[in-house]
Parts: sequence; structure tokens; C-alpha cells
Amino acid sequence: MNVDSATAVTNRILAHYDANARVLPWRTPPGGPLPDPYRVWLSEIMLQQTTVVAVKPYFDRFTALWPTVSALAQAEDSDVMAAWAGLGYYARARNLLACARTIMSNHGGVFPAEEAAWLSLPGVGPYTAAAIASIAFGKRAVVVDGNVERVIARYFAVETPLPAAKPELKRLAATLTPDQRAGDFAQAMMDLGATICTPRSPSCLLCPLRNDCAGRDHAEQFPVKAPTQAKPHRTGTAWWLEREGTVLLVRRPSKGLLGGMRALPSCNWKGEGEPPIPASWENGGTVKHVFTHFSLALAVHHAQMPPDAATDLAGEWWPIDQLDKAGLPSLFAKAAQLIVSGRS
Repeated sequence: MNVDSATAVTNRILAHYDANARVLPWRTPPGGPLPDPYRVWLSEIMLQQTTVVAVKPYFDRFTALWPTVSALAQAEDSDVMAAWAGLGYYARARNLLACARTIMSNHGGVFPAEEAAWLSLPGVGPYTAAAIASIAFGKRAVVVDGNVERVIARYFAVETPLPAAKPELKRLAATLTPDQRAGDFAQAMMDLGATICTPRSPSCLLCPLRNDCAGRDHAEQFPVKAPTQAKPHRTGTAWWLEREGTVLLVRRPSKGLLGGMRALPSCNWKGEGEPPIPASWENGGTVKHVFTHFSLALAVHHAQMPPDAATDLAGEWWPIDQLDKAGLPSLFAKAAQLIVSGRS
């Protein structure tokens, strides 16, 4: 593709965005002033592997509780983890806090404008660094998420399977990325993939690239994907220990899956672990959950606290009728619901 034709394609994409841009709480209108970098950064961290629909209420909650990076940096870890509960991929929340505190301590509370500087911050990879630099600061950066990969793979009919195709897709995206309005272009491509060039049944007749899209006639074949392997399956046990209308909750280790979150006491999901106390444990059923790298079947055993049992257990006794305020991650929220619903 020569420069003139690439510019024409880019202009068509931007014109479509000007007329059809999604209204999102972290954006400013096309061609308008640059958005607040704090809101862009927060949204991009939340949007990693998560849909816009799922993120919106969490974004509103976080910006109401912590409207600036300074406020977030001073927040209690447990409060942030509780506010994040249910959004998943909890390492993002821990990195969010670490990044906010690094911005305050190492950058004087000012977000860096350059893509390279973002790459040194916690929780920020190449995509996120490029997205923030372009959207929040107007820098030319090549922004390629899953939506953009799909648009580029179809437009150029890229035959190389993912993930091996990623460097090629980024190189091709670079041929279309303009020097001016780079942030609008990045968001235009994201919108194009999210609303028109969708994984199934793309709306090709509405696409600004329809007339010269090399993959249009076989759009759903792109991007080509390598065969997927089945996820490993694990089993484990969680223990619901009840006492006078409360249940024992513990804080998971700061590192690892669901790190720093409140949870029911549980084994290590490889079958290794003991209940918090000897008791007459009953099997209340099993909940299933799928993590990024494995699936889990978690048996939930329940018991009443024996009158003569030691009371100095590590953890906190949480009112059962207020479990919705405990910030339990989805796995343990499902486990709790299993026990509570079994009584009704």
C-alpha cells in the first residue's frame, strides 16, 4: 500500500469515527481536547481482557471513590481490592495501586507522556503504554488490541495464525497510524472492531473499509488462530465455618491468584490443605470456575463452630447477611451463594 492510499484509508476510518464514536465515560469527543490521563490509564487497566460493558460500573465506582491518582495512591489496599471484586484478573488491581504510588513517588504525581516511560511502570505492557501515550497525550503510537488485530487481519487478509501473526499485524497497523489524531485513530480502530468488524457476523456493509478489504468475502476466517489446547482441570476444597450468624473469612496471600482478597479458607487447589479446625464438616456441593490457565471444581464443606473450639483463628468473622460488602472474588461469592441458597 502506498502512502497516498494509506492516508485515504486512515481518513475514512477517522471520518467514520467522527460520525459514530461510542460515548464512553473515559473519552472526550472526536477532535476534542485530550482526556484526563488518570481516567485513560484507569480505563485501560480495567479493560485488559474485560469488556466495556463489564468495566463501566467499576470505572464509575473507582472514580467516585478515588477521583485522582493521588487519592488512589493513598487508598487502603483492602478497600481497592474490595472495590475491584468481581472484575477478575486481580493482579491488575494490585498493579494499579503500585503504579499509582510510583507515579506519586517517582513522577511527582504527573503522568508521563512518552510511551517508553509507561513501559517501566507496574502493570503496563506495550499495548497499554501505546494506548495511553496516544489517547491521553496525542503521541503517535501504534495501538493494537484484540479488536484492532481483527480489523487489520481481515483488511490485509493475513494468513499467519495468531499469536505468531502479532508482529506482522502491528507492522501493518503502523502503515495506517497517522502522525496527527493518533489517539482518535486508535479509538476509531477499537470501535470498528467492537461494533462492526465483530468476531461473528460482521456488518461489512456498514464498514468504511468495505470496498478494499482483502478478507471481506471470508471475514470470519480471520484472524487465523492456532489450535487451542484444553485447559488443565484442578479440584479443591473451601471451608465455610459459621458462628452465630457470621462466617470465617481469611485474606489470601498477596501474591498469586486472587492475591490480597477476602475469601473462604481453602486448600491450594491441588488438593493440599487442611480445614481451619477439626469439626463435623458436611459437603455442601461444588462450584465450577474457569481461570485463565485452568478450570477449577471447588467442593464447599460447611460446619458450625464447635462450642469448645479455639477462638483465636486467623481471619475475621463476617456477618453472613452482609457478605455482599465483603468484596469476595467471583469464585468465593459463588461458594458462599451455594451454602446460603441451600438453606432456603
